[in-house]
Amino acid sequence: MFEDQQRDAVEALMKADAEFRRLYQRHKELNSKVDNAEIGVLPVDDMTLTSMKKEKLYAKERLQRMWDEHRAQDRQIH
Repeated sequence: MFEDQQRDAVEALMKADAEFRRLYQRHKELNSKVDNAEIGVLPVDDMTLTSMKKEKLYAKERLQRMWDEHRAQDRQIH
């Protein structure tokens, strides 16, 4: 997530915003678990996998909104 963004800007936001940092780390964790479940390395039932995917999507959408808000505020300052 945010691969197309400037790494320094993402890291700065993670340092400045604890919620962004927590959600970013949770998204990465869920991404890894979902990937492992889908290839059969992490045994989970379908309901658990679906739940993880939903949580991952929620985290991604929230992170994107937070990123967009941060960028909009940054543009207003400069």
